[in-house]
Amino acid sequence: MLERYGHGGDLRTAEEAFGIAAEKFVDFSSNMNPLGPPESVKQALMAYADTIGQYPDPAVRGLRRKLAEHHQIDELSIVVGNGAAELIDLIVRALQPKLTTLAIPCFDEYGDAVRKIGGAVYEIKLSSENQFELHLELEHLCEAAATGSLFMLGSPNNPTGQLVDPELIRTLLKKGAYVVVDEAFMDFVPEESRYSLVQEATRHEKLFVIRSMTKFYSIPGIRLGYIVGMSRTLSGLRRLQVPWSVNSLAQLIGESVLNETDYSERTMAWLLEERPWLTKELQAIGFEVNPSAANYLLVRIPKDAELSASMLQLEMGKLGVLIRDASRFAGLDHTYIRVAVKLREQNEQLVAALKQCLLQRRGVK
Repeated sequence: MLERYGHGGDLRTAEEAFGIAAEKFVDFSSNMNPLGPPESVKQALMAYADTIGQYPDPAVRGLRRKLAEHHQIDELSIVVGNGAAELIDLIVRALQPKLTTLAIPCFDEYGDAVRKIGGAVYEIKLSSENQFELHLELEHLCEAAATGSLFMLGSPNNPTGQLVDPELIRTLLKKGAYVVVDEAFMDFVPEESRYSLVQEATRHEKLFVIRSMTKFYSIPGIRLGYIVGMSRTLSGLRRLQVPWSVNSLAQLIGESVLNETDYSERTMAWLLEERPWLTKELQAIGFEVNPSAANYLLVRIPKDAELSASMLQLEMGKLGVLIRDASRFAGLDHTYIRVAVKLREQNEQLVAALKQCLLQRRGVK
């Protein structure tokens, strides 16, 4: 099982499982920007040698200032963390919800964070027939929005790639619920200004938005994310956060990548070309592909292949291609995998390997 530690991108486990060197794999199990880190990251790494002997800024002032300028919000409305995972844990510990509603399938760490504090989780199962979209008409959705309850929603959602309608979130807030929106992949959405609730979170005491900087800028080795909310409601997070949780290298890199406008434009151009291409190619060999607003696709294995996600993951791994076994997400069965969208040459390798696995399987019958 490649998701031994709950995530994709575990090249060390893949090495052990398949006897292939980590650098030889084509990794579709994690959703990083395939353009690689911007040039400014390399420059920041070289410059860092001169400051490594200094403590990081405990208030992360430089990065918060740049993020505030980027989003046109008050820097006091931002708390920077050691990746989105730390911030998910912090907001749950700060709010101490008795009941948290999740729309599944979703990122496992939402439920994990709630259960760690002894909170109850209420799951609303999204339907494949509706392409895993969240609608107000879903049974019990509004009933779950009791005063003091918490909703944790991904937009785009991981692993489905679906966006959440901002009006739905506003409705939940009006009913008295707290809402945490995980926008870790929102940077990949061309209509970000329509769907992101970053600015709105600075004006509503029960709305929080989490952002990641690692996916878009392809810097997963540097854990870096931030949460936006009203300044006074974020005070609880600041008290709970471990001192110096964001190291000085992460702060430096975070500041540098926000200047990369050309990199952002190239990323959008790549994704708008490659996502539909990969979708079409996967459908051509029999896979069902869920519509996605992000840089990954939730894919259903052809029924006649009689392959489970774990079996396909094993066969693909032997070929040096890593995919995510999406049956590990609550609410999905053994027929689902998730794949990242990468560069054309890599996407062609994915399709070719999948074809080979299907042909081998069908040849056995």
